[in-house]
Amino acid sequence: MRTTDFDFLLPDDLIAQFPAKERRDSRLLHLDGNTGQRHDRLFLDLPTLVNPGDLFIFNDTRVIKARLHGEKLSGGKIEILVERILGTFEALAHIRASRAPKPGSLLRIADAIDAEVTARQDDLFQVRFLGNVPLLDLLEQYGALPLPPYITHEAGNADEERYQTVYAREPGAVAAPTAGLHFDTAMLETLKNLEINLAYVTLNVGAGTFQPVRVDNISEHRMHSELYSVPQATVDMIRSTQANGGKVTAVGTTALRALESAARSGTLHAGSGDTDIFITPGYRFKVVERLLTNFHLPKSTLLMLVSAFAGMDHIRDAYAHAVKERYRFFSYGDAMLIERQD
Repeated sequence: MRTTDFDFLLPDDLIAQFPAKERRDSRLLHLDGNTGQRHDRLFLDLPTLVNPGDLFIFNDTRVIKARLHGEKLSGGKIEILVERILGTFEALAHIRASRAPKPGSLLRIADAIDAEVTARQDDLFQVRFLGNVPLLDLLEQYGALPLPPYITHEAGNADEERYQTVYAREPGAVAAPTAGLHFDTAMLETLKNLEINLAYVTLNVGAGTFQPVRVDNISEHRMHSELYSVPQATVDMIRSTQANGGKVTAVGTTALRALESAARSGTLHAGSGDTDIFITPGYRFKVVERLLTNFHLPKSTLLMLVSAFAGMDHIRDAYAHAVKERYRFFSYGDAMLIERQD
């Protein structure tokens, strides 16, 4: 398959720059991956589209204030985007500079933090933050929320609330698991009251989620790895749900990727580790029957994933419909509920 197979024309004015007034105010396109049938709905309709005994899996990662500005002590401005926290004082990061810093380079960040570049790993830099203040505390004080590159305004106070799920608790992501942004506490309570069960996984979303596939043959693309964790309690709930005839819904592609990573052996197991799983058409899903997701970028790995889940033709038609009906796209946009193609 070619990257161009996953391209489509998206008018700029359909890229949502701000969230809806309320989290639950988005639209919802419901797609059947077997028949290709689709229905225009509201996100508020979600409880009517699932059944008692079903299970929703959420990614409980929390977005950190991962963007920092500063300068090299040798001269020149820099921008740091923390990709992954390695320890109390260390991180892997993207560094934008007129000249890439070499190992041993010293950095001054926010005119308050000293750091040293200790190594380079491909396009990422290993950075050690000097002093005795934990990195997470430094980021909270001096960092900025890393909004996606297609959102054109600087992150403000409203973004710090709305570009975070209401159930976020495990810090480490540099991008939000955006399908979860539609849920407020009232919707979660509604689902529980309808005897729909909720469980959690963690996948610390990296900046690579926004990177387009730059090779022509998609089999040559290599994913950035991300850290995931699937608890035993979640595995037990999945097994119980499916044994009783219920369906498992992954809230977002990140939750789905965590689950499929934990089932690479063919059987779902609890555990944690790095994953670079790349799901493309032809992949056989092992865990999830239903996916709630947003609308994704052209030529992106996430568009390839949903094409695997529902079929390329069905996704192509659904996206053309979404453009025609002026659905809002990407992180602050509208949602899709996809029933998996058998």
